Amino acid sequence: MDISYSVKRSSKRTKVTITIERDRSVVVHAPNQASDEAIARIVEAKRQWIYEKTRHSQKYTSLPHPPGKELVNGESALYLGRSYRIEIVNKETECIRFDQRFLIPASRVPDKNGAMREWYIERAKKKILPRVVKQARELGVSFGQTRIVDNRYRWGSCTVRDNVNLNWRLIKAPIFVIDYVIAHELAHLLEPNHTSRFWNIVKTQAPTMNRARDWLRENGQLLEEEV
Repeated sequence: MDISYSVKRSSKRTKVTITIERDRSVVVHAPNQASDEAIARIVEAKRQWIYEKTRHSQKYTSLPHPPGKELVNGESALYLGRSYRIEIVNKETECIRFDQRFLIPASRVPDKNGAMREWYIERAKKKILPRVVKQARELGVSFGQTRIVDNRYRWGSCTVRDNVNLNWRLIKAPIFVIDYVIAHELAHLLEPNHTSRFWNIVKTQAPTMNRARDWLRENGQLLEEEV
């Protein structure tokens, strides 16, 4: 069976590594000078590992069109792992407010995706980024920058320049899940590969690691709904 994969090259990389994304796609990260033939040989050598990882229970195939919701009274939206009622209000302000429910100006309803996305991103910057700084201090690691990004196939990533990127959709998940993803990315600054040492670092930093992974496996697609 042929293995389909994409290749991402970087001048910063010194060796070839393979990652399996949440949607089960295979991505090869390689130095600029690595030839296609050399990459193909490495992929072939890792065939069994790739086979096992693409069938891991934590992975799932994303829905082609997540169901999404409508911005109407009585509907609900996720925030930090809980569903809160949506209430449409007739006010001149353009700002969405949160007070144990989402108060959404009627003028924002036509742009349902953009309105909620903007609110989530701003809240993610306020809630998630400080937790990255706190955990990095606890682990004794330094990183370049930390950003909230839009990435459908990764909850987080640690770049070759030691930047930490986190998916804005995580703001819909419980805090213990957010902390697990942060710990996972920061642990890569101490151990690049998913070795037993790596997982020990993550579990020490995020004791509820297994519970968080189970939550993401069971509820990950809910985070990708448009509202």
